[in-house]
Amino acid sequence: MTQQDAQVFNDRYELISHVARGGMAQVYLAKDLLLDRPVALKVLFPELSVDQAFVRRFRREAQAAANLTHPNIVSIYDWGEGARTYFIVMEYVDGRTLAQLIAEGPLEPARAASIAADVAGALAFAHRHGVIHRDVKPGNVLIDNSGQVKVTDFGIARAVGGGAQEGLTQTGAVMGTATYFSPEQAQGQPVDARSDIYSLGVVLYEMVTGRIPFTGDNPVAIAYKHVREDPVAPTQVNQAVPPPLEAIVLQAMAKDPGLRYQTAEQLQADLLRYVQGAPVLADPPPPTVMMPATTLEPALAEEELEEPRGRRTGIYIAALLIMLAVLAGLLVLLGKQLGLFDKASAKEVTIPADIIGADAAQAQSELQNLGLKVAVRQQTSDTTPGKVVDSQPKPGTTVKTGSTVTLIVSGGPQLVQLPDVRGQDVNQATAALTQAGFHVTTAPQASDTVPANQVIAQNPAPGQVPQGSTVTLTVSTGKTKVTVPDQSGQDPNAAANTLGNLGLQTRILYESSSSVPVGKVTRTDPPANASVDTGSTVLIYVSTGSGQVQVPDVRNLTRAQAQAALAADSLQFTVSTAPVTDPTQDGVVIAQSPNPGTTVSKGSTVAITVGQFTPPPTTATSVAPAASTSTSSTSTTLHP
Repeated sequence: MTQQDAQVFNDRYELISHVARGGMAQVYLAKDLLLDRPVALKVLFPELSVDQAFVRRFRREAQAAANLTHPNIVSIYDWGEGARTYFIVMEYVDGRTLAQLIAEGPLEPARAASIAADVAGALAFAHRHGVIHRDVKPGNVLIDNSGQVKVTDFGIARAVGGGAQEGLTQTGAVMGTATYFSPEQAQGQPVDARSDIYSLGVVLYEMVTGRIPFTGDNPVAIAYKHVREDPVAPTQVNQAVPPPLEAIVLQAMAKDPGLRYQTAEQLQADLLRYVQGAPVLADPPPPTVMMPATTLEPALAEEELEEPRGRRTGIYIAALLIMLAVLAGLLVLLGKQLGLFDKASAKEVTIPADIIGADAAQAQSELQNLGLKVAVRQQTSDTTPGKVVDSQPKPGTTVKTGSTVTLIVSGGPQLVQLPDVRGQDVNQATAALTQAGFHVTTAPQASDTVPANQVIAQNPAPGQVPQGSTVTLTVSTGKTKVTVPDQSGQDPNAAANTLGNLGLQTRILYESSSSVPVGKVTRTDPPANASVDTGSTVLIYVSTGSGQVQVPDVRNLTRAQAQAALAADSLQFTVSTAPVTDPTQDGVVIAQSPNPGTTVSKGSTVAITVGQFTPPPTTATSVAPAASTSTSSTSTTLHP
């Protein structure tokens, strides 16, 4: 039994279900038995595994994409061979293709621009790593259930500078899908990153209009239109398309690569400007000047382009005859537009110096008024976006009227990824952002939920921003502070209501006071005017009246009289006895402490000493044995 029959590849990848069929492979949902995770398994058709060109192309996809780690690019995990075929293991994206989304109708403009910006970001990353996709189309854009955009299928990608031995770009051979071809791709010419930009422009056109810009009976006819015809303006297909977004689409789809966005970063930046409501820099190209089509003889290699050889030969011959028939007329038209037939009438003008630093539209108008043609090319620059930073030829150069001057326009600074530092300590966040080349400012803000010194928010938000941007961090100062108002002399319930309205908790306690009437607030803890956190507890103290009394003079009173007098003043007492020789002092208070008149707190203890008289012994006739006599003292503590 083969591995595929056993539904397990390399004793590790267990097939679960069929997902899709591509031009050279089947795609399955599989389970990685080693890491226990879902993966996508792309299995080359067995009949193609004997074709070394396809095998090299299949292997190249794995190698090209495996080195591209980016949130908007499908990750490649593994590559292998077995059972007379080859396979690639990659990230499984649970969602839909952009093609399925478009099939439901045109996308809302902002959403289309956002998706295209993510795709442009993925392409920019690939281009920086020397990889051109060459098959950008809705079927190769995946959107997972959370809305994350992923670009896949680098199966015909090539490394920039790759040699002819790669077999990727051969004379008369075109790789890709005709519907999304760039003109140079359709003609079998060398391609660069701008070819991917054109294809993404076609995808964006389809997203906002719900239809592709060019149709035909066969791939050759479609490719022919990519080279020689201008698309119908998106606003004529769907009036809901905003003009700024239409301008972006048309500049991305310019026939001349020099009139397109020159990098995917520039396209991404303009798309993000549109999404954020900022003015875009797109300047739609002028109507296409028909170019010679002698190279439009694609031997289309993708499955979308495959035709029976006999039928293709007839189509090619017919297309070639048509092109040759119009070529002479086009050359005459082109010559007239370039002034080749009227040299004597051409005048010389000097390119003005004041176009440098001017708005692109203003500079373009000035040059056109001089009888010059204008092309616009963007490049990253610290100069204000939309300003002219250079021109070709240079200012001061003398040229003939009808010549083309290319304006180099600032597309703004290079975009870089701004990390998410929300929830981090402000010192750590500041250090990380500064190290990444950003300028950092902070703004304090109270928060009942975020601890002090943690980042609550950041502006700009995480994502692609101009390099060197200033990032403002909103930093928590902790809970909201309130000032405790003075509640002295207030009714305790009213005081509790006042404090409660300020977001404070309250608790009522009691204490004696000689200055505050009974039942009124004496003080709060924390005290009046203290700054406390919202939600803190404030203790409200309420007066129970005066707490000070003077010790009465209870000397020479009987024990019972003294105890009654002390109890009347809310004083406690202790009682002790001492022997006295005067019988009138028996049971009478002979001393006290504290002394009479001393001021003490209610509840204090006063010690009293009560006299105890013992009569002398009686003399008898018969003398009894002498008895031993002793005097003792006792002490008792009594409470009122």
